[in-house]
Amino acid sequence: MRLRGRDPRAAPASSAGAGDARRLAPPGRNPFVHELRLSALQKAQVAVMTLTLFPIRLLVAAVMMLLAWPLALVASLGSAEQEPEQPLALWRRVVDVLLKAIMRTMWFAGGFHRVAVKGRRALPAEAAILTLAPHSSYFDAIPVTMTMSSIVMKAESRDIPIWGTLIKYIRPVFVSRMDQDSRRKTVEVIKRRAQSSGKWPQIMIFPEGTCTNRTCLITFKPGAFIPGVPVQPVVLRYPNKLDTITWTWQGPGALKILWLTLCQFHNQVEIEFLPVYTPSEEEKQDPALYASNVRHVMAEALGVSVTDYTFEDCQLALAEGQLRLPADTCLLEFARLVRGLGLKPEKLERDLDRHAESARMKQGGSLTLPKFAAQLEVPESRALEDLFALFDEGGGEMDMREYVVALSVVCRPSQTLDTIRLAFKMYGSQEDGSIDEHALSSILKTALGVAELTVTDLFRAIDQEEKGRITFGDFERFAEAYPDFAEEYLYPEQTHSQSCAQTPLAPTPNGFCADFSPENSAAGTEPFRKKLD
Repeated sequence: MRLRGRDPRAAPASSAGAGDARRLAPPGRNPFVHELRLSALQKAQVAVMTLTLFPIRLLVAAVMMLLAWPLALVASLGSAEQEPEQPLALWRRVVDVLLKAIMRTMWFAGGFHRVAVKGRRALPAEAAILTLAPHSSYFDAIPVTMTMSSIVMKAESRDIPIWGTLIKYIRPVFVSRMDQDSRRKTVEVIKRRAQSSGKWPQIMIFPEGTCTNRTCLITFKPGAFIPGVPVQPVVLRYPNKLDTITWTWQGPGALKILWLTLCQFHNQVEIEFLPVYTPSEEEKQDPALYASNVRHVMAEALGVSVTDYTFEDCQLALAEGQLRLPADTCLLEFARLVRGLGLKPEKLERDLDRHAESARMKQGGSLTLPKFAAQLEVPESRALEDLFALFDEGGGEMDMREYVVALSVVCRPSQTLDTIRLAFKMYGSQEDGSIDEHALSSILKTALGVAELTVTDLFRAIDQEEKGRITFGDFERFAEAYPDFAEEYLYPEQTHSQSCAQTPLAPTPNGFCADFSPENSAAGTEPFRKKLD
């Protein structure tokens, strides 16, 4: 798999507005990965703060939560579906002020001494929905507690002691994973509240649906835009020298992030309210277009690119197979391009064996773009050209076997051996199904989505009889005996793989993830682990 580095400006992205067909760059970094490295001086600071300020801050935060609980309990009594009284009773306004003050004290104790606010927050009658991005941390709850806006949350959250009571106070829109019809009901509730002429509190929605590292804005989910009412975009920044805040799919875990953040002398956060965005008639009829255009407005305010990576790409990045995807894998780009062809996941899996058999019969024979389109049963298009370019060997031809291996990884990312078995069937000799070192290199480069990979040591370790060829049985026995073989032979420092995005890594400001959307949203450069609820 050549995985040629393309000009980033040629990478496809959603349209920026009506009639605007510009294309923006994919991020130079995987948006679902956060690497945190501390210098010796920073480690010394954390050690001192752990023994001094950290326990005090943790205690104050706990006390503030306990103080807020009885106020929220009293104020949240009654039906959550009942329309709020207008105007609010004096005692409710007093409770609201007290809760905001308590929450602000809690954040102050955590090191957020000053919350910089830019722009003007719209009134509920002007914009019933606030769309916040980028979503990178549970510290994104700061604007929620400052405004006491409603949010979208898992129904299970209301049963969490103390926290569940505080959540119920802001009249959230609950979504249940046990109810198959819950998403439709959630959209209906959002639409009803959004069209209430300001009678309900504003709803804050994180349209990305999951946490990223803030290097770009991923695809916005359409839920906030289906009502077709004006929304106010709100952008978040964490301009700290050390990013102890970002909590995404691969990186420091929740407790580590909390500990390190509370061990900083000062934490900065900026909240900017952008002008209200009023949709056109076309955008009202097309929530995806509306979402895309709002995303571009927010990206320009942040100075970052947009990308069509989605929540589903997180699951690919987080896959716990034996071949863990590197941070700069091209397979996220591959998955995005496959989605752009409109191929459904169930059809892709069904077609795997058909594509594999066709590739095996060709024995490495190359395909041109028209033949590739015919094999996939799709028309030639810009999306197909971009997909073909990932595998183009330089002469306008590609090896179909590489597409099948990449597709197998995307369709079943945790089933490493199934992908390797399929690859051996395509690359193996007709006599005994064995492959040489070059074929193994091609298979693993494609399965990892990298341009360069050294497999000599791995091949020699498997080929103990020094025959110069290995079978799938040899590989399977080796993988069972050494389940962490990839960590030892493929990921060490000697491998400097290139991705399809050649942009150098850039330093970023910051980001921990409250699950404020209908989708659930870490894992680490340390071993992968599920995000704490």
